[in-house]
Amino acid sequence: MSKDSKDKYEAPKFSLALLHPKSWGVWLGFGFLALVVNILPYSILLKLGRGLGQLGMRFGKKRVHVAKRNIELAFPDKPTEEIDEWVEDNFKNTGLALIETGITWFWPTWRFKRLIVAKDISVLEKHRENNKGVLLCCVHALNLEITARAFAVLGLAGHGAFRPHNNPAYNFIQYWGRTHNGNKLIDRKDLKQMIRVMRQGGRLFYLPDHDYGRNKSEFVPFFAIEDACTTTGTSILAYTSKCAIVPGSGFRNDEGKYEIIADQSIEADYPQKDEKAAAAYMNGFVEEVILRAPTQWMWLHKRYKTMEDPSVEKGIRYK
Repeated sequence: MSKDSKDKYEAPKFSLALLHPKSWGVWLGFGFLALVVNILPYSILLKLGRGLGQLGMRFGKKRVHVAKRNIELAFPDKPTEEIDEWVEDNFKNTGLALIETGITWFWPTWRFKRLIVAKDISVLEKHRENNKGVLLCCVHALNLEITARAFAVLGLAGHGAFRPHNNPAYNFIQYWGRTHNGNKLIDRKDLKQMIRVMRQGGRLFYLPDHDYGRNKSEFVPFFAIEDACTTTGTSILAYTSKCAIVPGSGFRNDEGKYEIIADQSIEADYPQKDEKAAAAYMNGFVEEVILRAPTQWMWLHKRYKTMEDPSVEKGIRYK
């Protein structure tokens, strides 16, 4: 990767103020998580995470409804029994996401490497050799934390959009946990820095799969819904930076390993100047990525909440 200019967002630094009593709960919580993921065997951690997810189903009825409704909307022909199985498995993976975050932030690199299977990352290696910036389009997989670090461990570190946390201690730990092995963070509002990174040959992790609201969005097909609110951010970033666009993923397989994949570059056929066509084009690749491990995607998010007709109540599909 090329040498990037100094990030606009300054990394939080440790100070005694972070040890204020109001932050003790944060330190104790993350300390306990770090202890658990480093002491217990990986096989036990998988069972523990899934158990937490099952427990969450009992107390998160609203989110169960959202997940079930999303799958019903996306796959209207899927039998009810199969939808229920997907929802349960999705919650198990949601509970496991906490454990996976702990693994990502607190495992040493030598141990973390044991979980990674590099299926195909040659396209990113080629772009690195050519000093070509890359918009690495991933999805909101529940194991996204692991995916980001895995790319870095494989020598393909990148920049991720970052929303600083209101709690200084939490913010410090989160920033530290997400910047292992060369990964860096950019404030999510700093569009200029994102573009600069890619113009200099760097990689930017980008997630175009959620409903971010009406601003800078188009309504295009996403699975069975024909008017899903979809961000045009991919077009904006790609057009202004002249970067490559590569879908990527890192789903967990049946053996508990994470398969890291960088698909083909799609910028040659990407209709950058037609934002609606571009959003629909990207959604096609997002669907392909999600279907590699559909119950590991974040179905708990109200993906279809924003309606094309502004007079229609937001979230009406979930009533």
